Amino acid sequence: MAELLAPAGNREKLETALHFGADAVYLAGCEFGLRAYCDNFTNDELAAAVKFCHERNKKVYVTLNIYAYDQDLEKIADYARFLSETGADGAIISDAGVIACVKKAAPALEIHLSTQANVTNSYAARFWADNGVKRIVLARETSLENIKRMRDALLPETELEAFVHGAMCVAYSGRCLLSAATTGRSGNRGECAQSCRWEYALCEKTREGEYFPISEDGRGTYILNSKDLNMLAHIDTLIKAGVSSLKIEGRAKTSYYLATVTNAYRRALDLFYAAPNDFRLPDELLLEPYKTSHRKFNTGFYFGSAEQYTQSAKPEQTHEMCAVVKSAENGGAIIEQRNRFKEGDELEILSPEESFGKTVTVGDMRDENGERVSDAKIVQQKLFISTDIKLCAGDILRKRTNK
Repeated sequence: MAELLAPAGNREKLETALHFGADAVYLAGCEFGLRAYCDNFTNDELAAAVKFCHERNKKVYVTLNIYAYDQDLEKIADYARFLSETGADGAIISDAGVIACVKKAAPALEIHLSTQANVTNSYAARFWADNGVKRIVLARETSLENIKRMRDALLPETELEAFVHGAMCVAYSGRCLLSAATTGRSGNRGECAQSCRWEYALCEKTREGEYFPISEDGRGTYILNSKDLNMLAHIDTLIKAGVSSLKIEGRAKTSYYLATVTNAYRRALDLFYAAPNDFRLPDELLLEPYKTSHRKFNTGFYFGSAEQYTQSAKPEQTHEMCAVVKSAENGGAIIEQRNRFKEGDELEILSPEESFGKTVTVGDMRDENGERVSDAKIVQQKLFISTDIKLCAGDILRKRTNK
């Protein structure tokens, strides 16, 4: 069965990913990953995360995907040995020198080739497989037809991983110099400022303050800003093409985003394996990605040339997270407030269980002292709500919004 791989920017997000059905997570330590501004994991936290996942028969892959300089390699070797000792299930690497360093320092550590290595053809795939790579994370520019060719060219033990959902980078497989040029923060060393999301205009040198907006084919002025990837309705085609791991992007995204998207893809995968020759998703499941922050969606390059650019960098969503369930109680649940809601509001349940999609109308709501609360406006306040619907710790309550 194909693996569902979710991002874990910190411990809370890791637990969220597992609760909503991920088979594995990918995360980073405090160095050497491409999301330097996530919370990330100290060595002690990472060791605890691996233990937590393995106790639940889940896997952990750790990013080592910066483009390294010589002065980085000694520390990378030490870190690879540490990862091997923790039992991490793989290291995600893009730099050939780092691969050589890790193979020497920690030969038992499984190597996954990062999407930034830009594998788009079967010769490249075979080259990396012959050089000790267990899994190839495919370039985002790869079509389904090319994936099939690569799968046919490889031995069965070499796995293929592909992105299925999340933000797309305007640069080739994420190898971008724009952030470094505009801010001095290198995207290839984990410090991307997302300069491609900015709005640009031309300014003539002697006419300070007079801006001429740049446009391209009527798409507007965000000419570097890419749409988000959404392959929820097409996971069957990816699996049948030979992809063994479906990867969700978003270590810097919110826990609510992670819960929504992971839950949707888990349910889609389960439906596929229940009827692989008659795969179709209900409309309500197809709407799930729209309920969390996203830009306009497309299917990337899988079906040919991508309609990549979007008119605005402003994200959209139809729902917002109101509370997370901390524990179930007789006749209700203890919840923790995340966004304001009131008595009388209808809250929708996001859950991996049968309560998914059901609604709770907020009625009797009490604080920790048993006092009645009609307006939940205190951030992270613990509240008791009454409901006959069975809720589980980790479930999320959300409501429709105009955002």
